[in-house]
Amino acid sequence: MRAIEYTKYGPPDVLELKEVEKPSPKENEILVKVKATTVTVADIRARSFTVPPAFWLPARITLGFRQPKKTTLGMELAGEVESVGKDVKRFQEGDQVFAASLLGFGAYAEYKCLPEDGPVSIKPSNLTYEEAAAIPIGARTALYFLRKANIQSGQRVLVYGASGSVGSYAVQIAKYLGANVTGVCSTTNIELVKSLGADQVIDYTAEDFSSKGETYDVIFEAVDKSSFSDCMKSLKKDGTYINVTVPLPGVRMLWTKLTSSKKLILSQNSPETSEALEFLKELVETGKLKVVIDRSYAFEEIIEAHRYVEKGHKKGNVVITVEPNNKS
Repeated sequence: MRAIEYTKYGPPDVLELKEVEKPSPKENEILVKVKATTVTVADIRARSFTVPPAFWLPARITLGFRQPKKTTLGMELAGEVESVGKDVKRFQEGDQVFAASLLGFGAYAEYKCLPEDGPVSIKPSNLTYEEAAAIPIGARTALYFLRKANIQSGQRVLVYGASGSVGSYAVQIAKYLGANVTGVCSTTNIELVKSLGADQVIDYTAEDFSSKGETYDVIFEAVDKSSFSDCMKSLKKDGTYINVTVPLPGVRMLWTKLTSSKKLILSQNSPETSEALEFLKELVETGKLKVVIDRSYAFEEIIEAHRYVEKGHKKGNVVITVEPNNKS
């Protein structure tokens, strides 16, 4: 089968299209013929090894010191079940599924084995494979953190980075949970964020949200580009600050936790189960959640896709169409 591999950290050009051995499912696994995958910010960071200095050592341990441990990137996918292990009960050959492969990567390939008890589910019936592939990381992340914040109807939620993958889902899920949502984005994305259901939209290129005198029950930082002190100024005294990109608190964050009643929820992996995907599937099929696709690329164009995402201005998601060839 074909797969996109990289054997050293670096720019998009380190990615290579190769012929590799097709995997076989273990007793508790399904073998998925991948129809679509995505390029996420996490893929970019893993490929280029661009991490803050404080996280250099844990990232090297996880990803590999001198070279990548996992040579095939890709963290989410959608496709068709080709075969199943003998102990598999939830799926059968021919099922259309979508899944996250967060811990093992490997979605940049024509076939991928997944444990049936992991984050994999039957794909929403009203989505294409490309649309379904764009849900398992971004939407699942937004749902996980908003649940952790225990969003209540009528609360005021600000989403910073509302036009990105996680942010676009956070706006919609917060609205579904009954919140009054303010989205922060650039000028070109204002109409997009409004279309997702945001009650108010702030253009960060024209005004600073913290200077408006508004306060929020929850501030959801999806891209880690706002000022923490500005967020604290705009967060209610018993409010919740969410940052999905920072795994460890800095000095200011630690001081805030010690000296105030404000709650801080930082980056952490969501449970590797199917429950969230099944919930999101229902939201999609009932019209309460939509997928934003910025650009779509062919499998052979994945270097160009990485170059585009690396610029940091994508709207929603960038998807890759995978067409298995007959030699696989």
